Amino acid sequence: MIIDTHCHLDDKRYEEDLDEVIKRARQNGVKGFVIPGADINDLSRAKEIAYKYDNVYFAAGVHPYNLEGFDEKVLREHLKDKRCIAVGECGLDYFRMDKESALEIKQKQKEIFKKQIELSFEYDKPLIVHIRDASNDSLDILKSYGEFKQLGILHCFNASEILLELATSGFYFGIGGVLTFKNAKKLVEILPKIPLDKIVLETDAPYLTPHPHRGERNEPYYTTFVAKKIAQLLHISYEEVCNITTENAKRVFKEFLG
Repeated sequence: MIIDTHCHLDDKRYEEDLDEVIKRARQNGVKGFVIPGADINDLSRAKEIAYKYDNVYFAAGVHPYNLEGFDEKVLREHLKDKRCIAVGECGLDYFRMDKESALEIKQKQKEIFKKQIELSFEYDKPLIVHIRDASNDSLDILKSYGEFKQLGILHCFNASEILLELATSGFYFGIGGVLTFKNAKKLVEILPKIPLDKIVLETDAPYLTPHPHRGERNEPYYTTFVAKKIAQLLHISYEEVCNITTENAKRVFKEFLG
């Protein structure tokens, strides 16, 4: 069994064939799905999908690229829902930032990231964290809150070695299609340093499609290619990767995923 801990099934690219996408995933051993919140305007669609399909859940959060739409009241309404099992995805993203407004944007990202961290504590739900070109600031913020008793996932782990210390603060590391890329040497090298009991699988579908399907729309079924790559690199069986990462995901999301 596999749990895809991060798949944007509310994306418009699944509007016409979502039934088939989920069916194909289940036929290939993917039994659980978590839709992260990225845009406040998409949360209703994510909730609708979560109620339509068994073992599909959603998270409520705002991606750092969508801060203009941040609405704490709307997030709170969704966080009260029984099918909402996490806060996020939220975090810091300094990639392609306009130099003239960088300081202001960074400050805004930090403020809203902190608000969402605090919501995760308040609602006792795990945190799904997005970090891109912002490892130092992200680490400083997360460490300032101490140990995360309700756990969290560093989505699409960026192979920044300094973030590994968060493994002792309750964080897990989301590994997806990037691991299969030819230019993923850094992630390949650092993978063995991640405690095996702190790895979870994800696709970030429809993005970051793994080899051999690069260039296509990503989908939860493709977590199988990530699991096979992890097995190859860590010299363990595919079944062991699936079993361990599934147990890890269940630990993060507590009783919500069965």
